[in-house]
Amino acid sequence: MDGPMKELEKLRASTESSTKGKIPSVESSLDSLLQSLYEVRSRVEAGTVTQDTFALLSQTMDSRKKEIDEKQKEVYNAIAKVGKALDKKFTQPLPTYDPLFTSHAAKAALDRTIALHLLRTGQFSTAETFIEESGVEIASELHSQFVELHRIMTALRRQDVGPALEWSRKNRSFLRSRSSPLEFYLHRSQYIRLLLSSDPSDPTPAISYANAALRGFYPEHALEFKRLMTCLAYLPKQKLERSPYADLASPSLHTDLEPLFAKEYCASLGMSQQVPLRVVGDIGGGGALARIEKARTVMKEKKSEWSQSDELPIEIPLAPENRYHSIFACPVSKDQSTEQNPPMMMTCGHVITKDSLQKLSKVNGFVPSYVLPPL
Repeated sequence: MDGPMKELEKLRASTESSTKGKIPSVESSLDSLLQSLYEVRSRVEAGTVTQDTFALLSQTMDSRKKEIDEKQKEVYNAIAKVGKALDKKFTQPLPTYDPLFTSHAAKAALDRTIALHLLRTGQFSTAETFIEESGVEIASELHSQFVELHRIMTALRRQDVGPALEWSRKNRSFLRSRSSPLEFYLHRSQYIRLLLSSDPSDPTPAISYANAALRGFYPEHALEFKRLMTCLAYLPKQKLERSPYADLASPSLHTDLEPLFAKEYCASLGMSQQVPLRVVGDIGGGGALARIEKARTVMKEKKSEWSQSDELPIEIPLAPENRYHSIFACPVSKDQSTEQNPPMMMTCGHVITKDSLQKLSKVNGFVPSYVLPPL
């Protein structure tokens, strides 16, 4: 994608309202022309206008028109180069499919997915316009919950853990049912911030905060609690950054709270941490659709069909965050396990699929060791 991105950057630079280029931007040329018109109007109203004034205005208009024409030509050429770069990168034509989302239920589901995406990503103004125009129904309570989510996330970006701590206290039973460390990590962040904010170093406010807020978390986080107390011996911050507790001085200790809080908040609403529409775009745009279409073309040329409705004929590489369940491939048959053919562990520790175990066990009642990889 280096070629298209490079041309796209050139297109962006050519359309910016900047005077750095050889040709002024269209906006600059129009502003200059308007300024000339205002000056002539002022002279007309004052009665000081002459024939030379209109002649100069005519020349200015011709000059600005030439600048605009040249700038538009430059932009059009940049757009054409972007198109050529895309054609060079993506040699295969876009696939054609039957119309999707034709039924009323499918359209409603798509509209709801888009509306929820806009709400989850904090685009509330756009979401309200979309909801109004599409007619999709979103409960006001759910809308308010997303507003609260982004209010708390904004506070965390400002290093204000107060709103997040308030939510965690209200939902403490839910967090403990998930064994979530969110509330402890929020208190830890505040403790470290108090510890490193004083100059010269004065650990008293941080120790007082730990006694009041962190003591109750000792049974579940004893090791981390001891590290928080022991790091006092390595103050100030410059010394702590060179100590065995350098991770406590890292900015990630605070910034990692944002995705963790979003995960727990969405879990309390029965939603995944990742935004579904974004996941679909990342996987599809990341190469999955191109691979599927290529496999489809190859199978069509060979006049073969894929009979499995719950599997793909090719492997799609996914990022770790988009792998939602493990996949077991039998070392004997090389087939992936299914609900009907699950993995089975033998007494020796090897794991094969149920079908392979049943077939191989018929050979004198045992599985030959030569068909299995070493442990």
